[in-house]
Amino acid sequence: MSFTIKSASFVTSCGLGSVLPPESAAEIAIVGKSNVGKSSLINSLCNRNKLAKTSSTPGKTRLINYFLLNNEFYLVDLPGYGYASAPKSEQEKWGQLMEQYLSSGRVTHIYMLIDIRHEPTVLDKQMFGYILYYGIPYTLIATKADKLPRSKRAQAACAAAKLLGAPPYAIAYSSESGDGREELLARIDAVVHPQSGVEQDGD
Repeated sequence: MSFTIKSASFVTSCGLGSVLPPESAAEIAIVGKSNVGKSSLINSLCNRNKLAKTSSTPGKTRLINYFLLNNEFYLVDLPGYGYASAPKSEQEKWGQLMEQYLSSGRVTHIYMLIDIRHEPTVLDKQMFGYILYYGIPYTLIATKADKLPRSKRAQAACAAAKLLGAPPYAIAYSSESGDGREELLARIDAVVHPQSGVEQDGD
């Protein structure tokens, strides 16, 4: 039987120095540059239009937002990076917040989002370096797949992963059409219930 998300609820937002919520069966963090579609992906995965707040203004998420899924594990929306208009003090706080979180030992897996239409940025490569430095298993997800013809999506996703410096594979995902959703749900199942035996990227 395929894995399904039966319930999803917002738990809390955490800033620098905040006490994080009690640990759960797994903690899957979602990271990516501002406006890459993190909130849209969360809403699409959970079949909830307004679970995570979306905005056309990049850099809106400045806190770590925790969502509890199936009363069992957390999906964690991390603040976007690369928002050029953010003051330097905000960018420094972002760096401290991310370091505090990634070094906490709580993160089971990271889904790193990259835009399927563009080459990864310098900041994307830096973020990927952090993930490798902290030794956190990861899966790459190439968002906005519906912007490309269906025949070109898989190739573009893999090319973006390769340019990032990762093994050449990423899930092509569209929050608009739901393409890639079933594959990502299977990956979540494998993280939360590792005995199911689905192989993960970046382990």
